Amino acid sequence: MDSHEITDTEFEFILPRGLVETEGMVHRLGVMRLATAKDEIYVQKHRRTKESSAYGVLVMLSQVITRLGNLSLVTPELLEGLFTRDLAYLREFYNRINQDGDVYIPVECPHCNSNFQVEFSLSGES
Repeated sequence: MDSHEITDTEFEFILPRGLVETEGMVHRLGVMRLATAKDEIYVQKHRRTKESSAYGVLVMLSQVITRLGNLSLVTPELLEGLFTRDLAYLREFYNRINQDGDVYIPVECPHCNSNFQVEFSLSGES
């Protein structure tokens, strides 16, 4: 990513499809930070979340995504334009970094039964 330095509480991601702006620009590369208690409180108090609890996912993601492509301001309304595959990816990525603490999944080789870790990816990227 460009000049923004990633900290140990921030994680880079690549969306499978990307957020497409009305001008046709596609944003796939992003940075998500760990969620805080303040974020949780903000989501619960947000007007749109009170109207529909499902909207809380977009509100939370807008709080923790610090950059998406060349966008530094990510709003719930902007995230409404995500493809469902990208939304599913972001939800899983959020859960992985906030609950498990990293983006690596333990796996076992089906041939030799060796255990190792691979980086989480729904995008098909390696």
